[in-house]
Amino acid sequence: MSDILDMGGRVSLVTGAGQGVGAQIAKHLASASNSGGIAVNDYFLERAEAVANEINSAGGKAIAVQADVSDRASVEAMVAKTEEALGTVGVLVNNAGNAGAEPIPEQRKPFWETDKDVWDRTIGVNFYGVINCVGAVLPGMMKRQAPGRIISIISDASRYGDLGMEIYSGAKAGAAGFMRSVARTMGRHQITANNIVISLTNTPATQAWLEDPERMKGTMSKYIIRRPGEPTDIANMALYLASDASEWISGQTYPVNGGFTLAL
Repeated sequence: MSDILDMGGRVSLVTGAGQGVGAQIAKHLASASNSGGIAVNDYFLERAEAVANEINSAGGKAIAVQADVSDRASVEAMVAKTEEALGTVGVLVNNAGNAGAEPIPEQRKPFWETDKDVWDRTIGVNFYGVINCVGAVLPGMMKRQAPGRIISIISDASRYGDLGMEIYSGAKAGAAGFMRSVARTMGRHQITANNIVISLTNTPATQAWLEDPERMKGTMSKYIIRRPGEPTDIANMALYLASDASEWISGQTYPVNGGFTLAL
C-alpha cells in the first residue's frame, strides 16, 4: 500500500514556525513522503534558521523566511522568496498567532481600557495575518492547477469564549469563518481549506501556566484527556490535512484539544 500521507511533491510554507507547534508542523511536513520542501517562517529570522537547519541536517529540504504576517508587503516578499527557492507554494499552514511576536503589557488589560492600536496588535497577527498569507499564495496555487492545501491553527477561545480574551477570541473566530468561505470559493480549483482548533499546549508561551500545579489541576479537570497537548498532537493532524489523504475534506474545523470542547 502506498503512503496515504504522501505530500504530492507540494512545497509547504508554515508561519510562526520558529518554535512550538509551528516548528513541529514544519518538521512533520518536511519528513513526510514526497515533500517538496518547507519554508520556515518566523518574525525572528534566527529562530526560523534554527528550525530550517535542523530539518536540513535530518535530510529534509528547508529554507528560513522572515516576515511579519500582519504586514501584507512583508508577506508577499516572503512568498516570492519561497517560490524562488523552492517553487510554488502548495501547502500553507497559518500558525502565527497568540499576542504577536512582540506583545505589550496593554494587551493583557480589559479591552475597554485600551484602544484600537492595542487591539490591532492581536487582530493583525491572528486575523489579518491569515488573510494576508492566504491572499499571497492563492494566485500561485490556482495557477498550479494541482491540489492545494490551506490550514489555519485557531484556538478554542474562538468557540468557548475564554474569560478576558475578547479580542483574541474574536480574531480567531474571524479567521475560522474566513477559512470556511475560502473553502467554498477554492473547491473548484482543487484547493482545500480547513482549521485545526487547539487548547492548552506545551509550548514556550505556556510554560508559566504549565508550571503552576494548582492552576493546572483546575484546568485539567475540564479536559477529557487530562494532559496538556504536545506540538506533535497538532502536527499529526496538520500532516493529515496537508497530505493527499485529505483530498475530500474542506471547510472543516477539527478540535485537537484533549476533549476540552467537543465537535458536533
